[in-house]
Amino acid sequence: MGVGALSVWEKSSTARVMPPARPRKLAKVPFVELADGRLQGVVSSGSDIGRVYVSSVAARTYAFACSTNNNRPCGGARGMFCKHIQALVGEAVLQYGAERVARYLAVETPDGEPDARSLTAVMTAARPVLGDSSAAAQVFSRFLRQLAYLELDAVTAPLPEMQWFPPTRAVA
Repeated sequence: MGVGALSVWEKSSTARVMPPARPRKLAKVPFVELADGRLQGVVSSGSDIGRVYVSSVAARTYAFACSTNNNRPCGGARGMFCKHIQALVGEAVLQYGAERVARYLAVETPDGEPDARSLTAVMTAARPVLGDSSAAAQVFSRFLRQLAYLELDAVTAPLPEMQWFPPTRAVA
């Protein structure tokens, strides 16, 4: 292949959008994603309306991180999952389904059908360590970017910043 040539896979690949497993309320956990080898997202503070926490759990090791949007550590994440991470796991199960979350994080639940509580129990039983919170800025940035799209008027025309995506079924 020459410079700039795309393989068949690259020409035909598109991001698959899956509907949520169940509807969820966005007030407590407005942003959740399975990305970069982690379950990560933004969780609202229960005590301060202007504060949010950026929380994450790594796949396989279950190393966790939780800090505020100002990069201050979470007071509840001391050797175990804080309430923000527990809320994140619960909302991820609503968004993606328990089986998909368990598969992504490599969690094997002993009693068949996983749910948020059983996933959290298996991960905490593994005694995960406090992980690196350096990805919090990127997660928070993606959350802010998502909020910016919500402020746009509903139109059917393409968005200029999304023009770099190739059209589907394009012929070379």
